[in-house]
This record gives sequence, structure tokens and C-alpha cells, in this order.
Amino acid sequence: MDKDVYEIPKPSRLMRMFWKAAGGDPFILERATYSDQIKYMCLGGIIVATGLMAAFAGGYAFYTIFETKGSAIEQHLQFDTLAIAILFGCGWGLMIFNLDRFIVSSTGKGDGTEAITWQELKGALPRIVMGAIIALTISKPVEIRMFKSEIDAALHERQLMLRKDYETRTRANYDERLNLIKGEVDKFDAEREDIQVRIKKAENEQTDQLQGRAGAGAGNGPLSQALANIKDNLVKDLTNLDAKNKPRMDELTASRVALIEEMDKELGKNEIVANGLDGLLERIKLAHEIAGFWISAFITLLFMAIELTPIFFKLMLVKSPYDFLKENIEELIKAEQGIHVEPNYYKDKAGQERDLVTFLKGKKSLVEQKGLYDVQKRLTDFALRKYEREMRRKISESPDKYVHIEENGFQTNET
Repeated sequence: MDKDVYEIPKPSRLMRMFWKAAGGDPFILERATYSDQIKYMCLGGIIVATGLMAAFAGGYAFYTIFETKGSAIEQHLQFDTLAIAILFGCGWGLMIFNLDRFIVSSTGKGDGTEAITWQELKGALPRIVMGAIIALTISKPVEIRMFKSEIDAALHERQLMLRKDYETRTRANYDERLNLIKGEVDKFDAEREDIQVRIKKAENEQTDQLQGRAGAGAGNGPLSQALANIKDNLVKDLTNLDAKNKPRMDELTASRVALIEEMDKELGKNEIVANGLDGLLERIKLAHEIAGFWISAFITLLFMAIELTPIFFKLMLVKSPYDFLKENIEELIKAEQGIHVEPNYYKDKAGQERDLVTFLKGKKSLVEQKGLYDVQKRLTDFALRKYEREMRRKISESPDKYVHIEENGFQTNET
């Protein structure tokens, strides 16, 4: 009578790679059921996918941080920064992959049932927190890439506003100092203009006298000559005032020119200042404003679900042939290495039950070494006693061979 025999499908290279990513033992999985193989393949697939997403997110974040800043809507690909970003992304992805692999492989099965108890959740809490942090670092760069076109438009608008605001504040800063110079120059100009008005008035009155329009005493008489003297004196006062104020006026003019040049130079930096707004932090802020709280939270929660699924998945796994085979191999290894474990043997100071672990091979070696030491000690003591009796016998037979008498004492000669 024919009988069906269960044969485990031969795993592919891809499946074996995912097993290793999930921290599964290929030797045991090859001898377990097909469902165990699929479970660990899916688990490893999630970890590999998380590592790839982390590589993309890390590379994009690095490129965004270190690219040459410019207009948000006039960006060009920078190949030198791109090459470094690719290397950084690969390193970041490998680090996150290795960290995820450690978190998942170190997460146990709990009580071996589908239900997740509070005790199991509390034990897995540090891994859950670490996974949530990793998910957050992955989700934000991906989020700003998803809304890149909207972020670029909003960022360009902010850059224009910043340029305008920077120009206004720069002009206000220099206008205050320029107004001080202008006030002093206006004061000098007012004094000069006052003398010029008086000179003009004296000239007009002198002309009226000479041409007979002034009435009595018209012509080049004493009044006309007096007006000419007044005009000449005023011209001299004007010349003296110009000579007196010239050093200060030259100084004020030079200061004004220097301030205007400095202001123009500062105004020329408004584009650089505005381009500096194009950073990772500003893009994350804009992503939150554009997407809104719920969409941003949904993207973050999606990556958290991907990152934390393997942890909860392992806590929900029911014990399968893989787990029993693994426990059997572990017991065989402990037995082979002489490791004996008595569970819940004693309670510690906190009242928690602890296992008693006895290392039989180590204990056996210690007993052997201690016994050998005791035997060697006894043999050494026996040899010393035999040597002492033999030397006593030789000295008794021929003491003169060991003692030489001299006038001032004696000395022992040992042969």
C-alpha cells in the first residue's frame, strides 16, 4: 500500500538570505516545516525592506543637508555630493539593517501563544521604543521627498519674502547712520545758504541803487558803495565758512560713500541669506504644514507599523516544530558541553526566581586540578622528609666532612 511521505521543499538562495536576515538558523529551518520557512522568510523580507528604506532616507537626508544651497525651484544635481550621499546611505542602511536584525533575533516567543500578555509587552518595551525611533528617522526624509514639489514652491516663496525682509532691515540699519551724516551736512548747507541769500540780497540792492530803481540816493553813491562792501564781506564770510567746514565735509562725504558701499555689499548678500533657508529642518517644518497633522502622522505610523511588525509578529508566534528543534539542539549542546540548568532553583534578593546553572566540565576540571595539586603537595612533603633523613644519616657517619674548625669559630662545608 502506497503511503504519502512529507518532503520539505528545498529552499532557494533568496529564502536562505531572508532567513539569515531574520536571525533564523538555516540548519534547523531546513528540517522544519514549510510554514516555518515561510514565516522566517517574510520576517527577513521585512527587515531587508526596512534596511533599504533606511538607506534611501539616510542618503536623501545627507544630500539635502550638504548640497550647495540655492533657489528652491532652480536646483541642479550635484554629483560629488550625490556620490558621498550614496556611500552614507549604504552605511546608514546597513547599520539600521543590523540593528533591526539584532532587535528581532533577540525578541523571544513570549509564552508561545498568539495572545500578547502585559508581561510580554513589558519585556519587549525597550525593543519597541528603539524600533519607533528608527521608524521616525526613516519616515521624515521619505515624507519630505513625497511632497518635494509642494515644499519647493512654498520654500521659494519664503526665500523671496526673506530677501525682501532682509533688504528692508538692512536699509533701515544703514539709513539711521546715513541720516545722522545728512543732518550734519544739512546744517552746514543751511549756514552756507543763509550767507548766499544775504549776498544775493546785497547784490540786488546794489543793482537797484546803480540803476536808479531804489529812489533817493540812486546811482553809484555812498549807499551803493556800502552795499558793495557788505557783499564783499559776505563773500569773505562764505569763503571762510567753506574753508572752515571743508575738512569735516570731506570726512562726512567719505563716511557716506563708505556706508553706501557697505550697504550695497550687504544688500548683495540677500540671495545668500535667502538660500540658506533651504535646509532639512525647514523642509520638515513645511512638510508638516503642507501635509497637515493627520497625513504626517499617518506616514509616520505606517513606517512604525513596518518597523514594529516583526517584534509583535514574534510575540504572537505559536510554538512550532522549528522552536522545538531549536530547543532540542540547545539542550544537546548544553549536554555535550556539560552545562546543567535547574530552573527556578532559588530566589534572589528581589524575590525573583533564578535558575541554577552548573558547568559540569568546568567543575570536573577544577576537581581534577585541585586533586592533582593535593597529590603533588603530599609527594613534595614526602620527598623532603626522605631527603632530611638521608642527610642526617650522612652527617652522623662523617661529621668532619660537613664542619671545619677554625680558631675564630667554625663553618659548615657541605659536599
